[in-house]
Amino acid sequence: MRVVVTGGDGFIGRNLRVHLQELGEQHVTSITRASTDADLSEALAAADIVFHLAGVNRPREDTEFVGGNLDFTKHVCALLAAAGRRTPVVYASSTQAVLDNPYGRSKLAAEQALERYGLDTGAAVHLFRLTNVFGKWSRPNYNSVVATFCHQIARGEPITVNDASRVLRLVYVDDVVTAFVQCMEEGAQLRGYREAGPVYETTLGALAGILQEFAQRGSLMVGRVGKGLRRALYATYISYLPPASFAYEVPRYGDARGVFVEMLKTPDSGQFSYFTAGPGITRGEHYHHTKVEQFLVIQGTARFRFRNIDSGATHELMVRGGAGHVVFSVPGWAHDVTNVGPDELVIMLWASEIFDRARPDTVRTKVHP
Repeated sequence: MRVVVTGGDGFIGRNLRVHLQELGEQHVTSITRASTDADLSEALAAADIVFHLAGVNRPREDTEFVGGNLDFTKHVCALLAAAGRRTPVVYASSTQAVLDNPYGRSKLAAEQALERYGLDTGAAVHLFRLTNVFGKWSRPNYNSVVATFCHQIARGEPITVNDASRVLRLVYVDDVVTAFVQCMEEGAQLRGYREAGPVYETTLGALAGILQEFAQRGSLMVGRVGKGLRRALYATYISYLPPASFAYEVPRYGDARGVFVEMLKTPDSGQFSYFTAGPGITRGEHYHHTKVEQFLVIQGTARFRFRNIDSGATHELMVRGGAGHVVFSVPGWAHDVTNVGPDELVIMLWASEIFDRARPDTVRTKVHP
């Protein structure tokens, strides 16, 4: 399929082009400000679908809205009509198209020009009224407050929150691209106004708080970032880290037995760490009432021993590094682990609770007194 993306070097355009490449859409032509009218005409004449993302939203003069949004869209429509191929168009409009301001009026007029093109030619036209799109590669101090805050916080710069109660409606760029690509797959089956989402609603103050929380790497704490708005914001924030911040150090606690290193803590799902032990070294030798641990042997050979502190029942097992076996510490069972191999033992550990020195739930005892 021959795909044309106007505004291909913009924020949404770059994300879209990457996704199209992943789908195997090898014939993607990006139209940018550097493209000539001949480039545009040639690309549109052969296009199987057009993603019309080019436009003006921050001009020096309001009159530029008409030229960049309406007039350019009319020109695109005329070139497509002249090609006579009924080429579908996906248009990135704005929720401001319903507002009586220069930008909104220009976007609404562009929508109407595209609708006329669709009626005159029979081509499918998909109109997306987007709101506050955010994600990787968005320009700070230009595309969105999310981009600006992420850029500043990732560099230790102060942010300005003028009205913490201001309501924001946000949509993630990956969700926008998914909706765009779906139009390409559906062809002319559906047309008219389309939605990209979910659309997340939050406040400026809440947004600032979430992003500032992400920056607290020294505490090793990371909140819930696996779904919804926080998932999208976390990915966006991390994408703004300068290369010098791609890595950071975590505390290492060492003694004659080896080292213990905490990597990551969560508010309500425990923490991740790892520890080492030299040949012949035994670690653990304690039990828990409530805390649960899971051990994954990465390197070396480990002997795990267990004793039920009530019944006295015992259990023992051997695990080699790389075997992919996870071993539990079970509440009420004393446990230890011994390096019984010639090499250093390295074990990854997840604990169901963050270690609390005031209430450690760790009672020292030998597995075999």
